[in-house]
Amino acid sequence: MTTEKMGFEAEVSRLLHMMVHSVYSDREIFLRELISNASDACDKLRYASLTNNDLIKDSGDFAIDIHLDKKAKTLTISDNGIGMNKEDLISHLGTIARSGTSAFVESMPKEDKKDANQIGQFGVGFYSVFMIADKVDVLSKKAGEDKAFLWSSDGIGEYSISDAKKPTHGTTITLHIKKDAKEFLEVMRLKNIIKTYSDHITLPISLISQNEDKDAKEKEISERVNDGTALWARAKSDITKEQYTEFYHHVGQAFDDPATTIHYRAEGKIEYTVLLFIPSQQPMDLFDPARKTKVKLYVKRVFITDDCEDLLPGYLRFMRGVVDSEDLPLNISREMLQNNPVMTSIKNAVTKRILNELQKKAKKDTDGYNQFWEAFGAVLKEGIYEDFTHRDQILKMARFESTEDKGLTGLEDYISRMNEGQSTLYYITGDSLAAAKRSPQLEGFKAKNIEVLYFTDPVDEFWLQMIPEFEGKKFQSVTRGSSELDEKTEKDETENEPQIDALIAVLKTNLGDRVKDVRTSTRLTDSAVCLVADDNDMDIHMERILKMHNKLDGVASARVLEINAKNPLIKTLAAQAVKDGSVDALKDVSQTLLDQAHIMEGDLPEDPVAFATRLSSIMTHSFK
Repeated sequence: MTTEKMGFEAEVSRLLHMMVHSVYSDREIFLRELISNASDACDKLRYASLTNNDLIKDSGDFAIDIHLDKKAKTLTISDNGIGMNKEDLISHLGTIARSGTSAFVESMPKEDKKDANQIGQFGVGFYSVFMIADKVDVLSKKAGEDKAFLWSSDGIGEYSISDAKKPTHGTTITLHIKKDAKEFLEVMRLKNIIKTYSDHITLPISLISQNEDKDAKEKEISERVNDGTALWARAKSDITKEQYTEFYHHVGQAFDDPATTIHYRAEGKIEYTVLLFIPSQQPMDLFDPARKTKVKLYVKRVFITDDCEDLLPGYLRFMRGVVDSEDLPLNISREMLQNNPVMTSIKNAVTKRILNELQKKAKKDTDGYNQFWEAFGAVLKEGIYEDFTHRDQILKMARFESTEDKGLTGLEDYISRMNEGQSTLYYITGDSLAAAKRSPQLEGFKAKNIEVLYFTDPVDEFWLQMIPEFEGKKFQSVTRGSSELDEKTEKDETENEPQIDALIAVLKTNLGDRVKDVRTSTRLTDSAVCLVADDNDMDIHMERILKMHNKLDGVASARVLEINAKNPLIKTLAAQAVKDGSVDALKDVSQTLLDQAHIMEGDLPEDPVAFATRLSSIMTHSFK
């Protein structure tokens, strides 16, 4: 027999220590994780058998067996699922946080990926066993292959893989129980854990233990422990909060508690049952570019897929749970799901129900809704430009920070606080709330007590292109076009107006086509300069986003440079602008002012080295 010893990847020893002592505070969780993984392995084989029935011809019914041996101090969990070969064992168990399910899906032909009906994160969940075991053996044989392998480890620094014998496909995990974990060798303790965490698993879970009656003919007792009834099929009154939570942990592969539970049965022309959860924390894959929903589709309590883009829109991908249809055929294919009228009806109805529940939460539980929005608002806002049907509803549900600094606010609340005669909803976009708050374009608005909304998610730039107004009030960026401040501010006749005009002329000459225009500003009260986009130009932040993603054709637009005539620096430069030779004398200063404006926008100067050289020269001359 060949045995290979290998070291763990990804600093497993350190990660194990952190996980055992931090992530898994309750040691009993290990059994939930192993049962969930076994259930997933059976679902994987079920999927694979759809195209290759030979894989399960000798399998019998899918099941999970848990064998307790007090004498040997071992606990064994077995399944007849897909199993693993040597490469799978190394890949899935040699690296923490490696998702066996994800790798499985990626390995399938492109045309089959959409039908991958899998869940789980085998890597992380598996390692919870080292909380209660000082050695773990994983015996596995992959369906359709002849060889079996034994993976063994104490979870400290290395693991071994050796050739082994196993008559059937599937996986058997043997835990050698630690001295301080003897409670997990008690039948009643195990039954309680299974009932608590895994009662909803539809596969039969059998607990096999030694018969303590020495005179009994049967040396072992086998008892099915789980109910096996789909939780969503039960009456709400029969389900405890704890059962909902544990089902969420299973179906969502999550460790947080659900913030909201939505459970109902739709009856009528189309019948289906819905059990959905809104997480309290962001899932790790929330911003995955694929934007896949993770809600599982069942048909008559039979699992079909968890990768069905026709079940929920992408902007609700944070939802976890199940939808069980009574009207779809059990043998439904990916192609049949697409544009299926039953699926379309379910999708529309479930989407509407989720949004209505969120809207109710926004009215009844402001703090709870704001917590939801902080976690998932950036995703939900995708629906403003994707979903015409629910656009207005989502827009009313949207929450933003503003210059009022009173926490999150809705657009309706903003309108209720607008100044008399104000006809515009002012906003500013930025890479972050902190960056937006520092913007010099806000100065004039704050001075005139005009509230400005902070739009700091990239998605804001895109839905704004499609939504010019809200309840008759147009959206207006404070960094774009002429400002309403021009109408609200009586233009002061400054003593140095001829000098300012001269400075503007100098700046235009020196900057040339690097700026679209130079003009005095009503936006600025403290800062010397700022950049704004002209009325018909792209917003500055939007252009930055497109540039970052290489989506900007051609050269970036030249911006308008606004100067603050009341700023001491501008006054000083204006006095110099009327002197002979001012164009040459202020050449470096002109470019430095433009660079300063770019820096205040969060951009680098066009030429950082040249900027530093000019700045050094200016500082040197100022002290002569």
